[in-house]
Amino acid sequence: MGIKKILTIAGSDSGGGAGIQADLKAITVLGGFGMSVITALTAQNTLGVQGIYHVPEDFVEKQFDSVAADIGIDAAKTGMLATSKIVRVVAKKIKEYGIDKLVVDPVMAAKGGAPLIESGAGKTLTEELLPLACVVTPNIPEAEVLSEIKISSVDDMKKSAEIICGLGAKNVVVKGGHLTGDAVDILYDGRNFYEYTSEKIDTRDTHGTGCTYSAAIAAGLAEGKSIIEAVQTAKEYITTVIRFSLHIGGGQGPVNHFVPALRESERYRCIEELRNALQRFKDGRCGNIIPEVQSNIGYALPFARGADDVAAIPGRVIRVGKDARTFGDPVFGASRHIASIILTAMRYDSEWRSAMNIRFSKDIIRICGELGYDIDNFDRSAEPEEVKAKEGSSLEWGTNSVLLKLDAIPDIIFDRGDIGKEPMIRVLGRTPNDVVEKVLNISKRIKEQEG
Repeated sequence: MGIKKILTIAGSDSGGGAGIQADLKAITVLGGFGMSVITALTAQNTLGVQGIYHVPEDFVEKQFDSVAADIGIDAAKTGMLATSKIVRVVAKKIKEYGIDKLVVDPVMAAKGGAPLIESGAGKTLTEELLPLACVVTPNIPEAEVLSEIKISSVDDMKKSAEIICGLGAKNVVVKGGHLTGDAVDILYDGRNFYEYTSEKIDTRDTHGTGCTYSAAIAAGLAEGKSIIEAVQTAKEYITTVIRFSLHIGGGQGPVNHFVPALRESERYRCIEELRNALQRFKDGRCGNIIPEVQSNIGYALPFARGADDVAAIPGRVIRVGKDARTFGDPVFGASRHIASIILTAMRYDSEWRSAMNIRFSKDIIRICGELGYDIDNFDRSAEPEEVKAKEGSSLEWGTNSVLLKLDAIPDIIFDRGDIGKEPMIRVLGRTPNDVVEKVLNISKRIKEQEG
């Protein structure tokens, strides 16, 4: 089968956040081989578009022929097609090379509002390119132009999708990010509607979302996915890259295309770092700091979202005399308790990705102070009833109640327990070695003071 080849036909964004650059990043991360036909050059950054140079139509055609004649095309997508002449050239080439997996992103304006299409080009796109599209992916302002109706609800999105489908597109995805509430996208396949819902991420850094979304759909279609599956995977991808968007430049920063790939590439390294730190802990014979409920140590992937992104020790770390022992190597998702602490800390500082629980005593807290560690605590008796009633939410609440009032993550967060809850100390750090170094220092000082 080989790698799938996806062609993007769009404008170049000199700022790297949208257009050809965004498309190629997304296609690469999603496992495809990206190729390009550049239709325009833009002088652009996070603040806006400072200039546009239209590539001559004959050179657009030459790029298309070069790619199609030699490499081949499994799927294609269009973005910025600024003039009627360029739209016609692209439509001609789509038909000439028989490209049926075509995603049309009807780009009309940049995020900052600068127009990216000349008067009349929209009509040409509607008449000549939409009938060739497997799917067209307008956002709400673009859908309003194409369908000539006002959109203020999901029902309006569905009406618009039906109208646009009537213009010739086989499938229509109307993206609902401009509405309030959750981010709801509507797919209409000419017969049925499908809703794709995700939480709306509170960020202004969304430059390149439309380009990235449509490129991800094209990558899915190239792999042989159905339109329903391709939109689903693209929706999941775009939600992730928006969630961890990059706040760079002075305006609207870009989405972070490489987050999924980075998280996957880090899995092995996380396990190895955690395993090595755990061996240091065992070698230190630190049984004296393991509590009655036993210990665990965790390490989260960069951009971790849930407990399955946090590696920990299955069966916990147990005390056997003066020693600490485990029953297996670290795995992801092994401890939701330690994960909740780490994930809460990461919301305040994404670099603090590790934590371990150790036993509580006034002497240990005093030792932590003598070692110069930053210390804070929460009171379990102040825990709201609704938090107590929700399984597994206590540690998130406690950690969050501490971090809300601080400017930096402390080394130590402890609580004195409550009815049925053992008092506990949590040692936090950027890496497992950072955490274990602190724990070893505490254990060593206990041994010294006990003689």
